[in-house]
Amino acid sequence: MQRGEVWWADFGERRPVVLLSQAGDAKFRGVQIVDPAGRDLSGFGLEVTVGTAEGLPVEGVVRVAFPRPGMTPCTWLATVTERDVIERVGVLPEAKIGEIEDALRLGGTTVGLDPYEC
Repeated sequence: MQRGEVWWADFGERRPVVLLSQAGDAKFRGVQIVDPAGRDLSGFGLEVTVGTAEGLPVEGVVRVAFPRPGMTPCTWLATVTERDVIERVGVLPEAKIGEIEDALRLGGTTVGLDPYEC
């Protein structure tokens, strides 16, 4: 399991997850690929599109919410172990991983920290 790989993971339901941390740890940081919001998120968050353009068999977005007073930002980050993953789906190009990490920084989250998770 390496940074940039996309895996099906079991979080009580089967969800695709982009791994954001390197191998060698017992736990990996990842972010779930979810359905697009279908509305304008300006001022509230942003979405990074991932899917067939990157060679994945699924279409979706990595959604990052911006911090706001009185609200806990939900970034769909997850802690993933080898026990959670089911099957490797593909690998994202480094440029797409950079887009995701830039979005997380805009949302006030870095991969190395323990952010609020949803």
